[in-house]
Amino acid sequence: MSACLDPGTASSETSAAAAAVRRCWDTRPEAALVLGTGLHRLSGWIRTEAEIPYAAVPHFPRSTAPGHSGRLVCGRFAGKTIVALDGRCHGYEGYSAATLMLPVLTMRELGAEVLILSNASGGLNPSFASGDVVVVSDHLNLMFWKPPPWPPAGPRGVPSGAVVCDRQPGAPVYDPALVSQALDVSRREGFAAHRGVYVGVTGPNYETRAEYRFLRQIGADVVGMSTVPEAVAAARCGLRTLALSIVTNVARPDCPEVVRAEDVVRDAERAEPHVRTIMAQVVADPWPVLPAADKTS
Repeated sequence: MSACLDPGTASSETSAAAAAVRRCWDTRPEAALVLGTGLHRLSGWIRTEAEIPYAAVPHFPRSTAPGHSGRLVCGRFAGKTIVALDGRCHGYEGYSAATLMLPVLTMRELGAEVLILSNASGGLNPSFASGDVVVVSDHLNLMFWKPPPWPPAGPRGVPSGAVVCDRQPGAPVYDPALVSQALDVSRREGFAAHRGVYVGVTGPNYETRAEYRFLRQIGADVVGMSTVPEAVAAARCGLRTLALSIVTNVARPDCPEVVRAEDVVRDAERAEPHVRTIMAQVVADPWPVLPAADKTS
């Protein structure tokens, strides 16, 4: 398997990946989940009907980061049919943007309508604490890659050869109704969750003190090394998207602490019940109806 897909063949790669999944699990998912760092245990709450290693899905990348299992889990969760990525891949593992987008595009091809992303992040907002959940309202893309063009076949509903941007002008990447729904769940259940801006960086190194200050200055609340490629892919193919970020360490540039990958995984595992609660409620509840598009503009 090549580490980098050719964007010009991405449509056929997505179709081949989806066909391989259907041979193992021929069910249409209603929702898709991405289980990030330290959230592997959440897969145990899925009533599993099929487990498919990424190695068995053509063109899927292989995860090498700590805390990422590298398998598709298909089945029932919170009363709905779902497909979950148990572990994700990152650009610092050598993968292109097109390759990182492929799993999300595949889950859309399988039929998912809603995508819930999760990740572990460093807290930049001084009001956040380790273990808090951040419901992502927007992101800053500092990954310094150009999203690949759509292949000649086009994504769902897009004519062949059309030039497509990531989303309609002014349209949010993260669904505002799902963001509000997630925050409502945290209030009802009595744990801390915040609305915030996620900044995606390349990694794998953690940020310097100067970078922490800069990222906070430009408006970021949390920082991580994932999620942005998946959210961009979701926006492109019409998936309604929610992203949940676990704050595993809080940046204190004036009195910095050493950040270790194993500590990030451990702290994310401790907060997993809160992420699971939000995911379960959002999946189970009726999804808010999107407002009608303005036909006058």
